[in-house]
Amino acid sequence: MKAITGVFGSVADAKRALAQFRELGLADDRLTLLTPADAGSAREIPAASTEQPGMGRAIGALVGGAAGFSGGPLLMAALIPGVGPITAMGLLGGAFVAAMGATAGAAIGGRTESLMTDGVPEDELFVYEDALRKGRSVLIAMAKDESEAARFRELLETEGAESVDAARENWWVGLRSAEQERYAVHNRNFSEDEEFYRTGFESALHARTRCKEYDQVMNEMTAQMEDVERQHGAAAAEAFRRGYERGRDYYQTLCDEQRAA
Repeated sequence: MKAITGVFGSVADAKRALAQFRELGLADDRLTLLTPADAGSAREIPAASTEQPGMGRAIGALVGGAAGFSGGPLLMAALIPGVGPITAMGLLGGAFVAAMGATAGAAIGGRTESLMTDGVPEDELFVYEDALRKGRSVLIAMAKDESEAARFRELLETEGAESVDAARENWWVGLRSAEQERYAVHNRNFSEDEEFYRTGFESALHARTRCKEYDQVMNEMTAQMEDVERQHGAAAAEAFRRGYERGRDYYQTLCDEQRAA
């Protein structure tokens, strides 16, 4: 299975595309829709002592919007670190929110376990999170082969979705100027090092490594650096290292801002 993703500017557009996939006969167990919880219209539900702050509002938003997903096998509310409350629809919704380090708050009318699959693209999850953070919606369809993947990409494009690759580029464009300024402090040429700096930055945001202590990720980071050095030289490896460490700081800042909100 391969995840084919579209990023939409509105929930309504994402739902319309979801309906198109269903008309094609795609089962709900191959569709996942992630949307920001509408905290403004959420009904407050008391949170249990084990729930994180804001989970009550997230559950309220989920219950309030449940009718829009009445055909889905799973509806759940979750808190994504650095993002806040979201809702997830689809049998694989639990797998995606779990991979993003979420705290699940509720489930309605379906299975609640996380369903991890080889199709969950850990190197794209931070792009999904950035879209959700900006109030956008993410629709994921699991394709069986490349032929089906091409059809899904065409459908998403027709429905006005931005591809995950385009969303990733826009994410970096939004960060680039600030990162260039930070890098200038080291008296290094950002234009020459950007490719490897960015690679390290993104690597630090992969679901399997973030939120871990530095000594827990050192082996993997070192292995990646050595690979970069073998292929591109010591300067590229140093740029990768600086990008990796900056990526860790960036993600931690997002989490701290959420906790302070």
